[in-house]
Order: sequence, then C-alpha cells, then structure tokens
Amino acid sequence: MLLHAEFLAIALVMVYVGAVMVLFLFVVMMLDINLERIRQGFWSYLPVGALIGILMVVEMVMVLGGRYFGADAMPAPTAFPDGYSNTKELGRLLYTDYVYPFELASIVLLVAMVAAVALTLRKRKNVKVIDPALQVAVKREDRVRIVSMRTEKE
Repeated sequence: MLLHAEFLAIALVMVYVGAVMVLFLFVVMMLDINLERIRQGFWSYLPVGALIGILMVVEMVMVLGGRYFGADAMPAPTAFPDGYSNTKELGRLLYTDYVYPFELASIVLLVAMVAAVALTLRKRKNVKVIDPALQVAVKREDRVRIVSMRTEKE
C-alpha cells in the first residue's frame, strides 16, 4: 500500500489468509481430534490466554498508533505516467517473466491438496453404503407387486 500497489497488497492478504485456512484444513483432516479431552483443561488456561490476548491488543495499539504508522508517515505520492496501472504491470510480469514459477506453485498446491485427501481417506465403520450398480440392475418385478383387490361394489 505504501508503494501505491493496492491490488498487490490486497492480493497478498487474500493469498495469505487462504494459505492459513488451507493449513488449518490440513491439520483438521490429519488429526483425529477428541473434543471432550480438549475441553477438559479450557478453564485452567483461560487466565493465561486472556493475559496474552490483552498484551497483543496493547502491542497492536502501540504499533498502529505510533509515529511510524501514522498519517504523517505516509510517503509523498510519486508521479506515474497517464494510463499506468499497477494491476496491468503485475499481470504482465506474472504471465510473461514468471509464468513457469507460477504454474509450478499451482501444481505443488494441487498435489498437496490431493495428498491430504488421500492420506485422510479411510474406511469408516458403521457407514451404510449403497452400490449404484446394484440399484441400476434392479428390475420392476423385483420391487413392485401388483395386487388385484375386489372393489366394494362387487
């Protein structure tokens, strides 16, 4: 943001948020979490957690309210030529000079997601499974029985 690359700043925030969410997803998928055991010690750690949370809030207020991040710390805007777009320049670099690292990173992430699913896929007990091939092979005579009944007028 300080370099006037707004799109890149927002894109980086979104990528890192997504990366943290994927990391949490991997952890949740890989671990067999017992919630009852985790909840047992919650109240004993609450004072320490609250103290650390308050310290973090105080630190954030000190950093964001300090002289380095105030409105007067912003650099003077530089003059860009007419029609300059940092988003267009970023796209040009990403899809020309850095296309192979970009594609390689996407393949690595895809392999990691497939591996996480494959590692956590296991046979679960007490799960009802229906075989689609058996459902398709069923004939009408196997399931429907037509019964002839007398009417009341007879």
